[in-house]
Amino acid sequence: MLNEQLRHTIEQMPKAELHIHIEGSLEPELIFALAQRNGVTLAYPSVETLREAYAFSDLQSFLDIYYAGASVLLTEQDFYDMTAAYLARAAADNVRHTEIFFDPQTHTARGVPFETAINGIWRACQDAPISAALIMCFLRHLSEEEALATLEESLPHRDKFIGVGLDSSEVGHPPEKFARVFERARQLGLRLVAHAGEEGPPSYIESALDVLKVERIDHGVRCLESPALVERLVRERMALTVCPLSNIKLRVFDVMGSHNLRTLLDKGLAATVNSDDPAYFGGYMNDNFVAAFESLPLDASHARQLARNSFEAAFLDPEQKRAFLAEVDAFFAPVH
Repeated sequence: MLNEQLRHTIEQMPKAELHIHIEGSLEPELIFALAQRNGVTLAYPSVETLREAYAFSDLQSFLDIYYAGASVLLTEQDFYDMTAAYLARAAADNVRHTEIFFDPQTHTARGVPFETAINGIWRACQDAPISAALIMCFLRHLSEEEALATLEESLPHRDKFIGVGLDSSEVGHPPEKFARVFERARQLGLRLVAHAGEEGPPSYIESALDVLKVERIDHGVRCLESPALVERLVRERMALTVCPLSNIKLRVFDVMGSHNLRTLLDKGLAATVNSDDPAYFGGYMNDNFVAAFESLPLDASHARQLARNSFEAAFLDPEQKRAFLAEVDAFFAPVH
């Protein structure tokens, strides 16, 4: 059981969230409200039955319901409302800065224009109580041609997002499949991240680094299977955006007590804690911290390290980064 002081520390400390899929923050209540507003018929008769359907066995069964949930997002206001709801939750968890993933292909495939999605999400970020930036993700189960087309389509909105990422089904879709689109994004000056080493092997992490030239690894928990890779990640100070509750829900680990977060920190890896798809995986930022700290031998020094890692790994300008890190240090400073 977590002692009250440690719980207070992890809940109140300033933190950054670097791995959040905005479509995965869509709570069942909002899905039903948007369905009603837009005249969309859902396959579930009630909020309760939809919640019950959130029992996944693997990544694919989660993705199936995730895409069904996204079907209610049709207007710019829908995207705004979804994003504003997440940002309010993040602020309540003392998240000071967030870098939000969005999946335009999930929406353009349904006939929703690219600008409808990005404008709604971006406007909510401008109105947010916290610092927020956008990272556009490519769906890796689709072709690289489709990813390249999405990148070209995004260019009139280049001022609204800071980077690109790679998400969706990992197994069978290695990072090198997207070498050209990431090279194009790099030439455009975009920041680069990719999901790797969640369900996929350590070699996916290596090709994300070597072929895609990413600056951050999303998930990356399977890196421990390769001591040489661990050594490299530590040497390069390559951040991992770890998502504890997601890892349990998608059976990457059976129970939180067997999660490798503490081991990652002990080995000197720049691990961070994030919520991934919080509406579907049972919790937002503080829920993830509490779940991990309840089940693993983690203490206030690990909390401070995780908070510092989150800002160090963020795509902030040096001055902003220093200010946030100073806030973390002040929070953890001993009271005399």
